[in-house]
Amino acid sequence: MRQRLPEYLKRPIIDTEKTRKVRKILKVNMLNTVCENARCPNKNECYTRQTATFLIMGNSCTRNCRYCNISCFRPEPVNPQEPLNVAKAVKDLGLKYAVLTSVTRDDLPDGGAEHFAQCINEIRNLCPDTKIEILTPDFKGDENALNTIIQAGPDVFNHNIETVRYVFKTARPQGSYDVSLKVLRYVKQNSNIKTKSGLMIGLGENFEQIEETLTDLYNAGCDILTVGQYIQPSKEHLPVAKYYSLEEYEDLKKLAASVGIKHYQIGPLVRSSYNAASLS
Repeated sequence: MRQRLPEYLKRPIIDTEKTRKVRKILKVNMLNTVCENARCPNKNECYTRQTATFLIMGNSCTRNCRYCNISCFRPEPVNPQEPLNVAKAVKDLGLKYAVLTSVTRDDLPDGGAEHFAQCINEIRNLCPDTKIEILTPDFKGDENALNTIIQAGPDVFNHNIETVRYVFKTARPQGSYDVSLKVLRYVKQNSNIKTKSGLMIGLGENFEQIEETLTDLYNAGCDILTVGQYIQPSKEHLPVAKYYSLEEYEDLKKLAASVGIKHYQIGPLVRSSYNAASLS
């Protein structure tokens, strides 16, 4: 039986001139957003602030994570015009802080690392004062792909651990908890780029397992942490095991601080790129 969504997780539909402007700019530049594809509950709030998280390299993923609303089909060829289109949208939206993420592209030799780099370079060319955060897949831990990212020099490198080790294989059968930690550790040890990771809760983990994961992230050199409630996108996805109370989120903030993580955003509707500029 599906649990009822608590009132504090519900968000109203907002349709304003600003939200319509964001949608128009995205459409004109033929861009996807994780806001739409992943059914983010903060979409309308972010659109109202004329910001969005760009989803590059198509909207079909090569991995079938059991919590994610993005479709798992054979991906389309990467659009060579997309890096410039992203940069144009960043300029048109007047973004001072741009966030880029992507589907996982295991079909590409470098997992799409060079495409990320091209997007970063195009934004730098058109909007030199804009800070850039990227949220990447794990690139299967390939150091050459990570070196491509490092050389492009984003301001923040984000790779989400997503779940505690205990439920990782259930939620992400094609991923690896240890590879995700390796990716964060490698970027931290080989650059001055700030590193970031995010965790979903409500999939059956307990407090001690959350503490273990936060400790693992801290030991991997993670600078910035986000923690938010998992919300089931459809009946075909993993069910919610628990909705955390507002009081428990306060306990998690104390836990993050006690582990040693200095910069964090923890709350029911916190997502990886939510208010990202405030943590950078």
